Amino acid sequence: MTELTARDVQDAAANLEPVAARTPALTALSLDQTAGWPVVCKAESLQRTGSFKFRGAYHHASSLPAKERVGGLIGASSGNHAQALALAGRLLEVPATVVIPADAPAPKVEGVRALGGQVVTYRRGSEDRDALVADIAARDGLAVVPSANSLHVMAGAGTAALELLTEHPEIETLVVPVGGGGLAAGSATIAKHLNPGIKVIGVEPEDGADTLLSMRCGQRIALPETPSTIADGLGHTSPSPLTWAVNSRLLDTVVTVTDQDITIAMAFAFRHLKVVAEPSGACALAAVLAGHVPHESGTIGVVISGGGVDLPTFHRLISQPSHRKDHARA
Repeated sequence: MTELTARDVQDAAANLEPVAARTPALTALSLDQTAGWPVVCKAESLQRTGSFKFRGAYHHASSLPAKERVGGLIGASSGNHAQALALAGRLLEVPATVVIPADAPAPKVEGVRALGGQVVTYRRGSEDRDALVADIAARDGLAVVPSANSLHVMAGAGTAALELLTEHPEIETLVVPVGGGGLAAGSATIAKHLNPGIKVIGVEPEDGADTLLSMRCGQRIALPETPSTIADGLGHTSPSPLTWAVNSRLLDTVVTVTDQDITIAMAFAFRHLKVVAEPSGACALAAVLAGHVPHESGTIGVVISGGGVDLPTFHRLISQPSHRKDHARA
């Protein structure tokens, strides 16, 4: 595989069919009324390990030759890819090591350990996680499974959009969060194949808009410091090289959301769609609710990418005064 194609996403879907959940596509009249258009949400928060990340991690790991993965797997993550990799290792019967920020949400770290994964922590902003992964992989003979910068990971991630667009071919605008860019790249690749006229919109937190700024500059740029945002899974400083090659060509635009936009979307998803969305997972919905998505007609598709948030944090974020009264009625 030298470049990502729609066939790669379709092949990934076949590979994942026995192990991944086919997550539901959710709708609510209150959401349509608030957005001003019909909206369908792909609830990847209900995927195994709580996010879309399982799709890419398993597809990449299972596509490795047996002799390459027999020693074990390793990857770096803010939490969701870590849990996905731990489960992939468990299913493939090989050990998994994950490198996680020291301040990663507790449920994500606990989830890794519950699945049998070994946790190595690092300090954001002062330690190079990719260098740490490379050192451990070389020392212990482990196969690296990237969180985004892999054609197999992108293809696996794109299967969520494939399911959504197959069930709802009427979608004319697809909205996805952008962190490392794997979900956006896989989604855009399959979406443009199924419907060349569809718009694919990426969403980043306002303080972590590395892909948006890169698109404006016409090349990959790096933010001067780690973004400060509640969307910890989208706190990247620069787009991954392979995902950038796809997203710079296929994304129609990238928009940003504030932390307040995100928490409003989390509260809305809980009250009206009855799903728990973590901050990163709620970003695409936040852009729609805030009116940031350019859309002229037809149905909007949204990927709610994950639900990995602990109860106290979730309660605090959705209970802020500005969220206690929705503008729409269920």
